[in-house]
Amino acid sequence: MALSVHEIRKAQRAEGPATVLAIGTATPPNYVHQADYPDYYFRVTQSEHMTELKEKFKRMCNRSMIRKRHMYLTEEILNEKPNLCRYMCSSLDIRQDIVVSEVPRLGKEAAVKAITEWGQPKSRITHVIMCTTSGIDMPGADYQITKLLGLRPSVRRFMLYQQGCFAGGTVLRLAKDLAENNRGARVLVVCAEITAICFRGPSETHLDSLVGQALFGDGAGALIVGADLDESIERPLFQLVWTAQTLLPESDGAIDGHLREVGLTFHLLKDVPWLIAKNIDKSLNEAFGPLGISDWNSIFWIAHPGGPAILDQVEAKLGLKQEKLTATRNVLREYGNMSSASVIFILDEIRKKSLEAGQSTTGEGLDWGVLFGFGPGLTVETVVLHSMPLGT
Repeated sequence: MALSVHEIRKAQRAEGPATVLAIGTATPPNYVHQADYPDYYFRVTQSEHMTELKEKFKRMCNRSMIRKRHMYLTEEILNEKPNLCRYMCSSLDIRQDIVVSEVPRLGKEAAVKAITEWGQPKSRITHVIMCTTSGIDMPGADYQITKLLGLRPSVRRFMLYQQGCFAGGTVLRLAKDLAENNRGARVLVVCAEITAICFRGPSETHLDSLVGQALFGDGAGALIVGADLDESIERPLFQLVWTAQTLLPESDGAIDGHLREVGLTFHLLKDVPWLIAKNIDKSLNEAFGPLGISDWNSIFWIAHPGGPAILDQVEAKLGLKQEKLTATRNVLREYGNMSSASVIFILDEIRKKSLEAGQSTTGEGLDWGVLFGFGPGLTVETVVLHSMPLGT
């Protein structure tokens, strides 16, 4: 007897929730200390004559709450490619040559760590989601990382370019749909960001560009996501319970970026932290209302570290205890803002600290948590997470 469409569809779908099964992260070996960065930055860009601007940049770096950042660009590379060091100089070809090759390589490092932790043959990977704001090419970074990892030619690929800082939530939303609607799917998610696409010298008339130079770092994060687990060989970390994306009202132009001959330029308004804090409770109520949760200190937090002002205002608006954003602040301090990859680093930090502290679950001993991504639009991604027991 032939199967009906309903029966075929049912057979194609998983029964359990999408679950994070492994996490991997990677950074370039080169790094800069934030305390030394203003002197380095103004020297390497030959801008030491801009003494007042350098003092402003020092204050930005001091307020950033960042200790160090990893960067692919070294002083040697910048000396060889001086067009990268000017504020507005035709340099897209140079930048593309760097990021088109280095983004997949960095992504591969994180992916290998995630696959190793997962412990299953990479031939079991059915889907690849690759995300970067660093460069554009055809075939894309999804193709390159598939080849670098030696994945099956039939793996189903998705390439997300130019999404920005909220995309760490976007990839989880897409991975959840893929895992739950494709029985047996194992989704490799990779976010890789390299600031060579947007590094540039200072401008006395566009100070918002300096904010990015003070905050952004390079890094890659990878996840394995699947549903209907075989817990004899797979260890669940976090279930992806609910996801949403929304545009904040009255936020047009608050954050935007433009890819031009000079590379990727960023523009942001000073009221970005206020706009996010003003609207965050609406997203929380929509996400956790069905669960009967309204105490935001009763859940664990993974918030994109867009900058200390955003974290301070969110903390104040919701009355969060200081420890709620500790993992986020730790990642900001040690790596800076790595755009889409940041929340994967924070997710990794949360589960590692939970294990070290002997907590009962991967979410600091709590059952429920939230992951927030903020970025151009202003766009907010919300992911409700359910932590899993540790030691099982």
